[in-house]
Amino acid sequence: MTPIPSPARPRVDTHRVESLTRELLIALGEDPEREGLADTPRRVAAWWTEFLDRDPGTLGTTFAHATTTDDFFLVRDIEVWSVCEHHLLPFRLKVAIAHVPAARVRGLSKLVRQLRVHANALQLQERVVRDVAHDIAKASGTDDVAVIAVGEHLCMSTRGGEAAPARTVSSCRPGRTASDSELAARIDRWVLSPVL
Repeated sequence: MTPIPSPARPRVDTHRVESLTRELLIALGEDPEREGLADTPRRVAAWWTEFLDRDPGTLGTTFAHATTTDDFFLVRDIEVWSVCEHHLLPFRLKVAIAHVPAARVRGLSKLVRQLRVHANALQLQERVVRDVAHDIAKASGTDDVAVIAVGEHLCMSTRGGEAAPARTVSSCRPGRTASDSELAARIDRWVLSPVL
């Protein structure tokens, strides 16, 4: 897979976010000094800082792995929240990550942490899926990865068409998880099977 550059983002300017939130409340016809809103600018700034400046912890842990089969592992039902960059509204993703290990296999918790690195940003569902697949492939030394996400977007369910029950599915399968139809079918069965 071709590497995807991720530009460095400056840390959240909490004082400015507080000031802008106060201005937003005024523009919405609210009194930012009233009891229920008096601390809202500080809370909003704290949330953005927690969300965007989150420390993901250790990401690079891999373990030696030897296999001569097409065995794969799959972690599914991982739930993360992100924020749509088009409307600044949240969206929730339910993600499955499948991987056919080569010489190195990534620690399972690191897969979730890698997903959170990309979800904790102003994002698009497709980009989250693509970037996570790329990072896992790069760390493990094989493109035999599949990342599948089902999203519920508040920008779609609370505005415009107000399509509340609608879900959006996206996937990235750069290697044999797409080109090998038998392997793809095995992964899909596990992704779509009922909870065990």
